[in-house]
Amino acid sequence: MKEPAINPNLMRSIIWVNIKISTISDKFLETRHVFIHLFRLQSCLAANIPMSDYPVIHWNEAGEEKSARWYSEKNAPPPKRILVIDDRMTADAAYRLACEGTALLWRGDFQNARQLLQAVTRRMDKKSPGRKTKETDASPAETFHLHRQAQSQRARILGQLLIPFNADHSIPLHRAPDARAACLEAYGPGTEAYIASLRELQGLIGAYEWRKKGIEIPALGAHIHPHYGVFAPIRSEYVGLVAKTPLPPLVATHSVAFDIGTGTGILAAVLARRGIQRIAATDMDLRALNCARDNLTRLGLMNQIDLVQADLFPAGQASLIVCNPPWVPARPSSPLEHAIFDPESRMLLGFLQGLSAHLAPGGEGWLILSDFAEHLALRTRAELLAAIEAAGLKVLSKSDVKPHHPRVSDTSDPLHAARTAELTSLWRLTAQ
Repeated sequence: MKEPAINPNLMRSIIWVNIKISTISDKFLETRHVFIHLFRLQSCLAANIPMSDYPVIHWNEAGEEKSARWYSEKNAPPPKRILVIDDRMTADAAYRLACEGTALLWRGDFQNARQLLQAVTRRMDKKSPGRKTKETDASPAETFHLHRQAQSQRARILGQLLIPFNADHSIPLHRAPDARAACLEAYGPGTEAYIASLRELQGLIGAYEWRKKGIEIPALGAHIHPHYGVFAPIRSEYVGLVAKTPLPPLVATHSVAFDIGTGTGILAAVLARRGIQRIAATDMDLRALNCARDNLTRLGLMNQIDLVQADLFPAGQASLIVCNPPWVPARPSSPLEHAIFDPESRMLLGFLQGLSAHLAPGGEGWLILSDFAEHLALRTRAELLAAIEAAGLKVLSKSDVKPHHPRVSDTSDPLHAARTAELTSLWRLTAQ
C-alpha cells in the first residue's frame, strides 16, 4: 500500500523547532510552550495531520449548521453525531443517548453539567455488578482484558458530554470555573474556539492541581510536581528501594549513573541526593524532560544531572543504570497510558538487551519492576529470568516491597486478587 505523503510545511516546522531547541539557552528551554508546540507538531506528523487541520466537528443548532475544532489529549475520535442540550435534559435521557453514541453539547449552566455527569456516572455504576460476576469465572488474563474493555466503554460514554471553549481556553458557560491555566498546560496556546469533553476538562484540572501542590515523597524528603501528561509517582514505594539499596562499590571511583525513562526526574533526584556526581536522565517525551527539569531545578540538583532526549540509553557507560519501565505488557489505549502499559514488553526488553553494553566493568543495573503482570498471567517469572539471561546478565539480588495504595483494599475491584498479591522489586543486575 502506498504511504501517504508527509506535509512539507509541517516537516519544515518540525525541523525548525528541533534546531531551535538544540541551539537555544537553558533558560528558554524552561518555557513549556516550546515543548508543547513540538509535541503537538510531532503528533500531527505521526498522523500526517497539519496543525491547521485538527479535527473539525459539525452539528446543527437552532436550524444553523455549525462547526468547531475538536480537542482531545486522549486522542478520542471526534464525535460524528452531536445533539445540543441544556439544563432541561434528564440524566436518564442523557445516559441513553450517550450509550447510543450521541455526543451532547452543553449550553446550560456549567455546574448543572457537572451534576448531570455525576448522575450519568451513578447510572453506569449500577450496571457494573453483573460484569463483576461474569469476570469471577474468567482467567486472570481474561479478567484483565474484560476490565480494560469495561474501562474503555465507561470512558467513551462519560466522554460524550461536551462543553465549548473560547480561543483563550475560557469557558463561555454560566458559573464556569477559570480553567485557562489548566488547559494551557495541556493544549498550549489556543488560536480559535474549540469543543472538548467535560470529563477531559476535569482530568486537566485535577492534573494541574497535582502540579501546583506536588506529591510528597518521603524517601526524597521533598515534593515532586508532575506536569500534565507525565506519570505521577503516587505509588512511591519503589522510590524507597532506590534510596536504601547499597550503591555499587564502583561508584566510589566512577561516580556516574543513568536514569532511563526519567519521567518526573524522581529517581535521578534520589541518586543525586545519595551523592552520585554525574547523572544522565533520559526520556523520549519532551513533556517529561521539561517536567524533570522543573523538579530538579526546584530541588537544586541540576548541576549534577544532564537531561537527554534519547530512546533508552545515552552515550557512554555508567557505574549504575536505573530503569523503572511500565509494568504491564499491554497496549495503551491513549498517549497518557504509555507510562503504565508497555506493548510486548518493548521497553523492558530494550533495557535488558542494551544494559551490559552501557555498564562500566563492575557496574550494576537496577530494574524496578512490579510482578502485577505475573499475577495477571500476562508475563511469567520464567520469561523474565530468561530475558535477563539472554541479555548476558545475572541477578545479584532482589529486594521487595508491598505496595501501599487504596486499590489494594478495594474488594470490589475485579483485579483485587492480583493487587493483593503484588510485590514491587528492585533487581540488581550485572554483566555475566
